[in-house]
Amino acid sequence: MSNQQSLSDDAAWAAFEARDRAFDGRVIGAVLTTGIYCKPSCPARRPKRENVAFYPNAEAARAAGFRACMRCKPDEVGRDRVAVARAVALIEAAEEGIDLEALALEVGYAPHHFHRLFKRATGVTPAAYARGLKARRAAEALGRDESVTEAIYEAGYSAPSRFYETANARLGMTPSAWKRGGAGVTIRWTLAETSLGPLLIAATDKGLCRVAFDEDQFALARRFPAAEIVQGGAALAALAARVVSEVETPGRDLDLPIDVQGTAFQEAVWEALRAIPQGETRSYAQLAAAAGNPKAVRAVGTACGSNHVAVLIPCHRVTRTDGGVGGYAYGPDRKRVLLKREGAGE
Repeated sequence: MSNQQSLSDDAAWAAFEARDRAFDGRVIGAVLTTGIYCKPSCPARRPKRENVAFYPNAEAARAAGFRACMRCKPDEVGRDRVAVARAVALIEAAEEGIDLEALALEVGYAPHHFHRLFKRATGVTPAAYARGLKARRAAEALGRDESVTEAIYEAGYSAPSRFYETANARLGMTPSAWKRGGAGVTIRWTLAETSLGPLLIAATDKGLCRVAFDEDQFALARRFPAAEIVQGGAALAALAARVVSEVETPGRDLDLPIDVQGTAFQEAVWEALRAIPQGETRSYAQLAAAAGNPKAVRAVGTACGSNHVAVLIPCHRVTRTDGGVGGYAYGPDRKRVLLKREGAGE
């Protein structure tokens, strides 16, 4: 028994069985024997499949005579998303930073609850979102302006010292080096042999900044035109061996250091990618929902394509909604092999 909806009943039931938060707000499950409806992530014990009807939203379930679950509070899903969207708008419009208490008060939530809610929806905390926004604006301004100091103020920092405190962590280099295309930064590289072909592995002193098939040191130099590009070294050899191990036998080394950066949305997508368990996949639509913007399916694809470190940020775990393997920067054959090695392939 089911009302017409965008999800098939099989897909809806799979979401409920997995308690997949990415489907909260996209489908409602109503239990015929109790008269209660729930969202997919509800922690309650699952009823028998034949006792569940699916509806596109809470309104449709209520109209059919069901009442909301008091445990998972499915009626609040829409309210939660509106609150997160409003919080994002407030952060982006603010000239000064907004602390968590003030932000939560503006959207009508308790601070600790909203902190968890915001991170679940966007992949980052409100404070991290604000820092990412400032860093992105600073990077854009540094690319346009002659004065580093003016660019820092334009990005919303109260003083240059505030930017310097976080710039290395966010940008991977000093602001002046960023403006000059990586000048002053040393990147070490090597080409490692893998069963999927040669793999470029490059790292700064902070961590891996590029892991890519079908690239070499010349492609690396074009990507970082003003950096000092240096071959090899013992420290990189040890790091490269760990990366190759992840290609050949995934899931054994989850603490590899990474030095990458992107926009707040890209970083939310990358965080959502890293949260996909080994052996599982997500559709682009599911990943967009997990990153806090269910309509941004195309932008999610772009964020996956902007991933700097193949395998380590597992964009190969994203497939088409119809189950097809989908695109991959390094070719669908490599993607199929990686998924098979992780237990999610055909």
